[in-house]
Amino acid sequence: MRTYRFKEKYGSLINELIQDLEEQTNSKYIMGPDALCLLELLCDKMKLAPGMRVLDMGCGTGFTSIILAKEYGVTVFANDLWFSATDNYKRFLKAGVQDLVVPIQAEAHSLPYASEFFDAAISIDAYHYFGTDECYFNNHYARLVKQGGQFGIVSPALTREFTGGLPEGLVPLWEPDMYTWHSADWWRMMWQKTNLVDVTCSEDIPNGKALWRATADFELHDADTENYLTLMLMTAVKR
Repeated sequence: MRTYRFKEKYGSLINELIQDLEEQTNSKYIMGPDALCLLELLCDKMKLAPGMRVLDMGCGTGFTSIILAKEYGVTVFANDLWFSATDNYKRFLKAGVQDLVVPIQAEAHSLPYASEFFDAAISIDAYHYFGTDECYFNNHYARLVKQGGQFGIVSPALTREFTGGLPEGLVPLWEPDMYTWHSADWWRMMWQKTNLVDVTCSEDIPNGKALWRATADFELHDADTENYLTLMLMTAVKR
């Protein structure tokens, strides 16, 4: 079984930040697929270096932004709609990355960044919430990254598209936003047909179902007897 260096290096820090968050909100932190593992898998497919400007789109509580700054020395713009930029900034201060991470609260269709501002744009467990719109990548996202810059996403996915409706076992647990889950091939075609990027990797994450189920959606995965659910990873370079 693979060991994850990000969890070994930064797990204690992230757990401390989660504890702070739970104490402040008096509620349990809801964790999706393990972002530290997913970030590492994605970064292994990309080339990040000190001095780069990186958009962390849908950063949530900013944990992935903290790791990007610490691990690669990049300047990160930590963008999320649902989490306060002020609260995220407090976490960045505690983690000691306040000089490298800029907290932003903005909606995906109203991003306050100059065109070709970023060397790379990544999104962990978030892009599917806004990126399934056929026009989104072309009209909003692709413009943010300079020529030769990189894109990378990891999202909940399907091993294959549904062709005969939802499998019976999944029906009782299915929620409307789950229809944003698609196969790696579906995502590759979505980006490649824009002629704005060359997709360099588009694949199911090995043991993606088990990795996802380790931290989230246990009942849903137990009901997935036909093995539709997985995690996908995609990277691309702007032409």
